[in-house]
Amino acid sequence: MPGQTAAPSTDLLFLLAETRERTLALVAHLDDAAVESVHSALMSPLVWDLGHIAAFEDLWAVHRFGGEPLLRPDLAQVYDAFETPRADRGTLPFLRRREALAYLEAVRERTLAAVARRGLGDGLLHELVLRHEQQHGETMLQAIELARLPLPPRAAEREERSAGAAAPGAGGLELIEIAAGPCAIGRDRADGFSYDNERPRHLRELPAFRIGRTPITNATFLTFVEGGGYERREWWSREAWAWKEEYDIERPAGWTADGREWRAGRLEPLHPDRPVVHVSWFEADAFARAHGARLPTEFEWEKAATWDQEIGAAAGDEALAAATGNVDWRTFGTVPVGAAGAPAPSGCLGMVGDTWEWTAGRFDGYPGFVAEPYREYSEVFFGDDGYRVLRGGSWATRARVATPTFRNWDHPQRRQIFAGFRIAKDV
Repeated sequence: MPGQTAAPSTDLLFLLAETRERTLALVAHLDDAAVESVHSALMSPLVWDLGHIAAFEDLWAVHRFGGEPLLRPDLAQVYDAFETPRADRGTLPFLRRREALAYLEAVRERTLAAVARRGLGDGLLHELVLRHEQQHGETMLQAIELARLPLPPRAAEREERSAGAAAPGAGGLELIEIAAGPCAIGRDRADGFSYDNERPRHLRELPAFRIGRTPITNATFLTFVEGGGYERREWWSREAWAWKEEYDIERPAGWTADGREWRAGRLEPLHPDRPVVHVSWFEADAFARAHGARLPTEFEWEKAATWDQEIGAAAGDEALAAATGNVDWRTFGTVPVGAAGAPAPSGCLGMVGDTWEWTAGRFDGYPGFVAEPYREYSEVFFGDDGYRVLRGGSWATRARVATPTFRNWDHPQRRQIFAGFRIAKDV
């Protein structure tokens, strides 16, 4: 699948440098207070992410791979993402901006020195380091948007070039039927880099189902809001209704009562053809119920994203790459549905890119799961009924990460993610 194979050394080193340049660009225009402050209990201070990126690289690319002692063992606890929940990170003795930048630079010098001594081996640990930093770029963009901080100066230029027409009839209520039958789910290490929760690749027998040709758009969701969608108790689960009432939720995060949304560093009128974003799983589920539908399972979602119904098998890398849409911060926001990327082999649009998509599934391991290279990436989150799976990536996801088999997960009430959804129905 596109973007999965570990790169040769020159390419991988270039990508590490390119990714670091992008990471630093996210904060270069912000003052120290903006970078070092806690803007929300849902997110880390931006400077914590910088120090964590450095600590993770030092652990895996220098200590575990290169055999060197950690540069700053005293910081291991501070930057342990599992042991330090986001809500607690503002109280930690994390490095301030100047120190964090120096730490990033020093660790990168150690990484390059280790590569000069030992090469890259199979490249998998360095690929892990690369993708880890790329994923934190998206997390930092979430924090920047949640805090309504300005985006990098060039973001406006990219956003202006994002104009494109939506696919005809796009709104999210048009459904495509996917035939019953087996589908290969996941990705094996033999096929290139994959995360442990994507493995092992295995067959799933799925009944026929119908799934949205596109994600639900702003216009379609606005109709739900204006039609009393947040007031009709029968469309909400007990847990969802309690959450909505406690926090007085009336519309997607970032929307205003006068029909605008926070986008690309500013408030602007809702674009009717762009996918709705910053909705929780609870809101997505309520919308689906209101339309006599449901959210797709993650296996239905993956089949719709990868399965070529004409040949009865998963599509090839070229077709999947062509179907990858708005990713890589190309626009610093969503685009009209269907305006980026070719259709998936199933005929669905916008499966990869623009917005993450909530699925019905709870996060767990596939049959035969083995934790690698550490339990805290996936396994410690299994079995918690609170985590729902998201698929597909967003405009803020790097192309190397945004693949049809990648699994993201979060609590059903979370709205800081660049997440929307599409609906499904039984046949």
